[in-house]
Amino acid sequence: MRITRDTLLKAAKDWTAARLRQDRNVVCVYLTGSLLSEEPLLGGTTDIDLIFVHPNDPEQPREIVRLTDDVHIDVAHLSQSVYHQPRHLRVDAWVGSYLCAGPLMLHDTQHWFEFTQASAFSQFFRPENVMERARPAAEAARQTWLELHSLTGTPDAVARWAYLKSLENAANAIALLNGPPLTERRFLLQYSQRAQTVGRPGLSGGLVDLYLPQAPDEETWNLWLDNWRTAFEAASLLPNVPPRLHPCRQRYYEGAAQALFSDHPEAAAWILLRTWTLALSSLPPDAPHHTAWENACQDCGLGGNAFKQQLAALDVYLDSVEETLDLWAQKNGV
Repeated sequence: MRITRDTLLKAAKDWTAARLRQDRNVVCVYLTGSLLSEEPLLGGTTDIDLIFVHPNDPEQPREIVRLTDDVHIDVAHLSQSVYHQPRHLRVDAWVGSYLCAGPLMLHDTQHWFEFTQASAFSQFFRPENVMERARPAAEAARQTWLELHSLTGTPDAVARWAYLKSLENAANAIALLNGPPLTERRFLLQYSQRAQTVGRPGLSGGLVDLYLPQAPDEETWNLWLDNWRTAFEAASLLPNVPPRLHPCRQRYYEGAAQALFSDHPEAAAWILLRTWTLALSSLPPDAPHHTAWENACQDCGLGGNAFKQQLAALDVYLDSVEETLDLWAQKNGV
């Protein structure tokens, strides 16, 4: 099947219409994410990001639905109460940002979407609101660093997942100065552009140094992929698996990582290392998959004593992020 943006948009509309016939109480549905761009596919795969707004608290916050081997629907279910205060939406890094980033409305009742979006968009880009979206990300990154800094013993998968989340939050603190938070698969590609926009292009390379001091050769990369697949498959079969590890998303991540490896190995490794670490943090401590993942962490400078050294480097990096925010705030009168 030939996948184009038009076929994906039609699939989104058709699936939404079918779902609304089952639940007529949905207030609004809008589409966001990569499908708003002209090139939603990466490695021949993509997802369709939908936001369903309900009058009350939904039964499940997130839902993954398979369409084909290469396409799935990723639905966030939100209560209408999340949108009641425009002031809160203007400083909400996720819901507010994507509401104001040109989403495509697929269903609306009584012009709710139009009114809510207009209310949030008003003053959304005022410098003080930008800073209120960016600073919490930097603070979360620093708080995680503090917790990891007091860690004793060898870091496990949960600790290393926290470390990678700290990197993500640090990068998003910068990215939020000129756009919405960064998406998973294009994270490193987009971060390079965002850091350059604020006049700090070195932050992109500095982030890479914190998880990939040296890019893997092809043989190592293929070994990583084989072991990653095994761990991901095992984790995806667990009850109450995190949505990121849903079986539908294995091909979604692998296709992107494979497509990026030749020209952007750092971006490919980011996808693999994050999802691999999340899988291991979900599996039992005695699962056999830990050995291969631990070896990969060693290759990435995140094993044993090297992890402590990376924490020291992260401290310096977070200083740079915080200084960048301070300079941006001063320049913009905040």
